[in-house]
Amino acid sequence: MQAHIEKARNAATDPVWKAAGSVPGVGKNFSVVSELVLAADDVVAGAAQPLLSVYNSLDWKALKPVHGKFDLEALATASPSIVAAANTVDLTYLRLSTIEGAGLFPEVAQPLTAAKSSLNDLRRSLNIAADTSAILPKMVGTDGTRNYLVLIQNNAEVRATGGLPGALAVLRLENGTVSLDAQSSGAALGKFSPAVDVDPAQTAIYSKRLGSYISDVNLTPDFPTAAKAAKAMWEIRHGTPIDGVIALDPVVLSHILKASGPVAIPSLGPELDRRLPQVLTDGNVVKALLSDVYSGAETNEMQDAYFAAVSKEIFSLLASGKIPTDQLLGALTTSVDEHRLLVWSNHKEEQDVLERTSVGGAVSGPTVGGAAFGVYFNDGTGAKMDYYVRKTVRLESVCTDSDYAEYKVKITMTNTAPQNAAGTLPVAVTGDGRFGTPPGTVQTNVTVYGPALSHLDAAVEDNAKVSFGSHLHYDRPVGIVATRLDPGHTTEIEMSFVKVVQHAEPAVVVTPTVQNVKEVLLPTVRASCGG
Repeated sequence: MQAHIEKARNAATDPVWKAAGSVPGVGKNFSVVSELVLAADDVVAGAAQPLLSVYNSLDWKALKPVHGKFDLEALATASPSIVAAANTVDLTYLRLSTIEGAGLFPEVAQPLTAAKSSLNDLRRSLNIAADTSAILPKMVGTDGTRNYLVLIQNNAEVRATGGLPGALAVLRLENGTVSLDAQSSGAALGKFSPAVDVDPAQTAIYSKRLGSYISDVNLTPDFPTAAKAAKAMWEIRHGTPIDGVIALDPVVLSHILKASGPVAIPSLGPELDRRLPQVLTDGNVVKALLSDVYSGAETNEMQDAYFAAVSKEIFSLLASGKIPTDQLLGALTTSVDEHRLLVWSNHKEEQDVLERTSVGGAVSGPTVGGAAFGVYFNDGTGAKMDYYVRKTVRLESVCTDSDYAEYKVKITMTNTAPQNAAGTLPVAVTGDGRFGTPPGTVQTNVTVYGPALSHLDAAVEDNAKVSFGSHLHYDRPVGIVATRLDPGHTTEIEMSFVKVVQHAEPAVVVTPTVQNVKEVLLPTVRASCGG
């Protein structure tokens, strides 16, 4: 590459070639070719060479714990080279992005377009790599002990970010060594009175429960808000300073078990051993944790004991380093793509990086631009009936006569519980009507976010207009509709957003449920608008 580029640079910086750049009509083509050659030279010298210099020291297989310890010394050493490469590609892309393709010969315009596209993709990857190399060693405790609160979200009682945080754990990382420091449950933490401080704007939307119960901190889909509240609650009850919060659900555990193979759960007594799976696989772990545990364990304490045992065994499996690295990274990447794995840091430098990625789970900021929609679900039953609810979400564009765009968000929900659910399902699942919802019936608060500065026009349920809660969150309109579903029944909710000023490709984020995300989030339907 260097040899070819040197020849091209000598030609493209030749006095005759430079002079050709001033010829009216065609001169711009010569100038752009010179810019492309210089850009290639910059990328090779300022990015490829620094990366190659540290390539052999970056063994991706080392990015997992071995016998409970991360060794990221090589990554920390390589970080300056990775950052330098990322900066070079970023600056080169920005320089080329200012060049307009109008008036160029196809032989020049096409390579210019290709170079912009390639550099844009490359800079995104390198920026993530640079940020990760800078913060990951610190996040595993190389400069001091770190404590991370882990929220295991129960999708059977849905919350905006996934599910009720019923099982809790604290991971301690010290100089790369990871250990399970504590385990607890949402019920054990109890109610906080007075409530912990939460953003008043979000309290107005989601009630004071955000700061009163750790099981409700994620009624808001904004994970940084939920994480801060959870951190405060744990510190009040236990005193342990929390450096970050991690959220995951049983589907994440299924992805991990697919990579690792089965895991055995220690005996919890003959009765529980007989009723609940003692060997978990990617095929049974979701059902075990979201359904079987409620029919097999009669008390909350027994259920919590099973959750804790499963969490401990899977944590030990992760810390052992026995899972093949490529498969483990694949499982975690899939979990992030499905918005099932979320991370927040109390350290600003790290949080600045996290909020630029989907793992940060924010409803505003760098990851939320353009025509961004969000569809989130919160249980109103006070039980575990969401295991039986099947959902779909589809975005549809609407033809308009104005410069604004318009969209409809359509949500279908079906309660697949048996008709006799009130008598056949455990009370822990149906709720037994304790919060006003008849046993077997599911109540759900459906929350839809539109793009910033757009307007929520109307809400329709089963072809009839319905009243809805209307709010504003970070300049994004928010609509909330409460719906009830008897066993075997289906409902369709539609919300219309008008005056959408963003004309970029729309994107939709949905609450991760027990279903495969691809089953829930359907392809966008684009209206065919004739002239």
